Amino acid sequence: MPSQPSDPTSADPLAYFTRVTERTYRPTRYTAGAWSTTEQHISPLLGLVVHAVEQAVTGTDDGKVVSRLTFDILGPVAIAPFDVDVTVVRPGRTVELVEATVTSGMRAVLRAHVWRLAGTDTGAVAGGRPEPVPAAADLAPWPMSSVWPGDYIASLDVRRTPGSSPGRTTAWVSTPVELLAGEPVSALARFVSLVDTANGICVREAPEQWLFPNVDLSIHLHRQPVAGPVGLDTTVVFGPDGHGLTSTVLHDELGPVGQAAQVLTLRPRPGRPAAAG
Repeated sequence: MPSQPSDPTSADPLAYFTRVTERTYRPTRYTAGAWSTTEQHISPLLGLVVHAVEQAVTGTDDGKVVSRLTFDILGPVAIAPFDVDVTVVRPGRTVELVEATVTSGMRAVLRAHVWRLAGTDTGAVAGGRPEPVPAAADLAPWPMSSVWPGDYIASLDVRRTPGSSPGRTTAWVSTPVELLAGEPVSALARFVSLVDTANGICVREAPEQWLFPNVDLSIHLHRQPVAGPVGLDTTVVFGPDGHGLTSTVLHDELGPVGQAAQVLTLRPRPGRPAAAG
């Protein structure tokens, strides 16, 4: 089970967000961390954006599903109410591009682009997917809060493979916390809400010594995920010029579903020695 978040007397529901209006949401304390406990961890917000996109196209019944999602993180996101606006920028019968913008404090803090593609039966030619990873039930819990602060991290149940090393691991992530209080969300929105956690499950260097936040997240899917824990088969590379890349093969309980990538900006933490660990 995940560890208990701080301030158990808070009136926040067991959810990352609550709805204020049709386009405005309020983050709860469970979104806090990990680079700063006074800012939102971006991972739950990405799932909420998917929910907003799906709501915007609800009723079309057009047979299209999400195949690619890209999120550009334009800056820190305060733990304060924010707006999500969705626009279809490229309508089409078989291919559609949707854009979403998150605005907080009168500035855009996140932009997302979502490709929705028409589906067809290709079971006869399906193939080429990676091998499955060990099941979550076969792995012991791993205390991610031993590496990262914040109530978002504390809200997670993380199970990591034995023998994980800096920059390389396989893990399963789940949470009992709802994405949006009192509203059902899709398996996809729930899945995406945990994917950005990948950058923190096998750090190459201690975050007390080095900063390596991601400035984006891209997700490519070859199949729609089912409800349940998110499998992250993750590799982290640090380059020699201040940049890094976190690459992840994504899994659900049925097997691989796609891939994710996060570009990192890498630098020593100010005021701390930059010794390799």
